[in-house]
Amino acid sequence: MRKKTIKERLQEGSFNTVRVIGLGFLFVILIGAVLLWMPFSVTTPMKFTDALFTSVTAVCVTGLVTVTPAVQFTVVGKVILLFLIQIGGLGIIACVVAFMILAGQRISLRRRVMIQESYGLDTLSGMVQYIIRIIKGTFFVEGIGALAYSFYFVPKYGVLKGIAYAIFHAISAFCNAGIDILGSSSYMHMVTSPIINFTTIFLVVSGGLGFVVWYDILNNIKQVRSIKDVRRNFFHRLSLQSKIVLTMTAGLLLFGMFAFLLLEYHNPVTMGKLTFWQKVQASLFQSVSTRTAGFATVSQSGLTAASKAIGCLLMMIGGSSGGTAGGVKTTTVALLLLTCLSVVRGSRDIECYGRKIPLSQVKSAVTILFLTIMFWMSGTIIITIIDPQVNFLRIVYETTSAIATVGLSADLTPSLSRASQYVLMVIMYIGRIGPVTMAMIFAGKGKNAEQYRELPEKQIMIG
Repeated sequence: MRKKTIKERLQEGSFNTVRVIGLGFLFVILIGAVLLWMPFSVTTPMKFTDALFTSVTAVCVTGLVTVTPAVQFTVVGKVILLFLIQIGGLGIIACVVAFMILAGQRISLRRRVMIQESYGLDTLSGMVQYIIRIIKGTFFVEGIGALAYSFYFVPKYGVLKGIAYAIFHAISAFCNAGIDILGSSSYMHMVTSPIINFTTIFLVVSGGLGFVVWYDILNNIKQVRSIKDVRRNFFHRLSLQSKIVLTMTAGLLLFGMFAFLLLEYHNPVTMGKLTFWQKVQASLFQSVSTRTAGFATVSQSGLTAASKAIGCLLMMIGGSSGGTAGGVKTTTVALLLLTCLSVVRGSRDIECYGRKIPLSQVKSAVTILFLTIMFWMSGTIIITIIDPQVNFLRIVYETTSAIATVGLSADLTPSLSRASQYVLMVIMYIGRIGPVTMAMIFAGKGKNAEQYRELPEKQIMIG
């Protein structure tokens, strides 16, 4: 019997990673649903569908809800909800490896391949340290966020409840979950609070940048010798991944802020009654939140149609790879824009910051975008058929929020039929594990011979 080559074993490990991610999230969702359904988790009995929906939205770090968590769940239920959010934010692979490290077990080559595949790394060395740094970094940033939140929540709710609220919302914000335990209006009553607004923005952006970008920035900060060195060489020394992520993140946040400020400036339902600087703050928060955070300081149902359309665009793009955010990712969109630019210019290669992008990554970007749109459109059409009485733009806003794991809602999810809520659950699940992962689970492994054969080239008419 022929022995498998190292390359074949690594490819098999890649497919195993897909199954672990897909089935792992599903297992946690089901366990979470059962626990949230138990009498000790709820103040009043609720249907299992609502418990399942809440578990899906927590593990998939989305934020769409059919019940109000602040009212529906007991302290135990809220703690369970928090654990589900943290697991969803860190990811199944990181949580499994962390548990093995705590148990003193050795991390095998197979599991190292899983870590590599899960976080898109280009090396197998230092995988365990990488996971440890992710967990330490996550808790550190969440701790800073909780400390900042406590300056608002402790005076308002008392020491114990205030600290508990600060911890819950810091984890929810960093994991880009968008789930709160304050009531049914999210952060709308805190729209003028700088502490809540800027702490949330800090946590959401930190989680959305991606762990790889974090450590690239930190490693470069260590090499800085002077302020002059920061201005001249800091950005230049960053990896291509970090440069693209930071450029796209800054550009999208500014675009969203100015767009929402312009479109909602005189809207009395959202920002019309605020002062100028409060409007700027609310616009920035809305721009950040559409990047898969899900918290709201203004009414989402009250947004103008143009704002909802721009919100859908920003939600679909989402955050960056290797972080807690959803969407098709900033790097995917950047790569597609660079591809368009190279075609228009007639360039042979796709270039960015003095580097050539491999064609294989362009194929991956196109696949990600196509499959995401396919699943999103399928879900939107199905819900439109099930609930034809609902305004189409509201359905689009809800399904975009689900596939991009954002959680912003036009006050529609609770009023949808059960069938439509199950469709949203499926969309949220696909959005969290990734549409490509979902497709690979059903497609299975390709035949090895087909991967390396080369056929005659033939052109077709396009455009």
